[in-house]
Order: sequence, then structure tokens, then C-alpha cells
Amino acid sequence: MSFDELSAVLWRERELLETLLFKLEAEELIIASGRSRWLGRAAREVELVLDQIRTADLGRAAEADAAARSIGLDGDVSLRDLAAAAPAPWDEMLTAHHTALAGLAAQIATLGESNRELLAVSLQATREALVGIEATVGTYDQKGTAARGTGSYLIDEAL
Repeated sequence: MSFDELSAVLWRERELLETLLFKLEAEELIIASGRSRWLGRAAREVELVLDQIRTADLGRAAEADAAARSIGLDGDVSLRDLAAAAPAPWDEMLTAHHTALAGLAAQIATLGESNRELLAVSLQATREALVGIEATVGTYDQKGTAARGTGSYLIDEAL
């Protein structure tokens, strides 16, 4: 039955969105810690989950079209509209899926924005630290004479 398959796809999509939320929270912790070593990997993991979500979304669209057609609706309907027209118990199940998906999407949007803000603050702090390094600091060359225009700097990798 089309509704069985649609529900299975919706459960998979919910699972993927929860995984994305987890990955975004891990990314947030990495950003907040100031350690950038794992930031690239965390971003790649987020992208991998997003690719899986895109694929699942295509499957959901196909299953939703089939379910809609099975009850006489046009294939291109929203999940909310499909839930309103679906027979019991599918109406309640699809409404629950819609509510859960909307909640996860809102959490993901909030966390994504928070991560972008943390990254912007971190980038600004790095820029300010680098501006503070002056190229005119004097050091000594190999012969022990004062050299200008070159310098040695200690830079924290966490920047």
C-alpha cells in the first residue's frame, strides 16, 4: 500500500534530520571550543547527511505522489494536505510526521544560524589577532645584528 511506503520514507527522513541535528550540535561544540582541527571534518559530515536528505526527499516525493493518487488527489500535494485527505489511521500518522518534520526543520534552522554566527565571531577574532601582528618588529639575524621587516611570531593554531 502506498501509505505504508510513504510512512517508511518519512521515518527515514526524520531519522536523517535527527542525524543532521546531531552533526550540527557537534559542529557547534567544535566551533565553541576554539579548536579548528575537526571543523573541516564536521562540515563534511554535515554535507554527507544533507546529500542523504536530498536523496530521501526525492523518494518521499515519489511515495507522496503515489499515495495521493491512490485516494484520487493530484500527485503534487503537500504532506499537510495529504494528511487531511487520507483515511484513518493514516491521517493522524501523516499529521504526526508533518509536525515532527517541521519541528526538526525549525531546530536545524536555529542551530545552523547559531553556527554561522559563531563562525563569523571566530573569523573576526582571527582577523583582529592577525592585524595586531606588526611586520616592523625587529629581530636578530644569524649574525646577531638587528634586522627589520622580518619577524618571528607565535600564532595559536586555535585561531
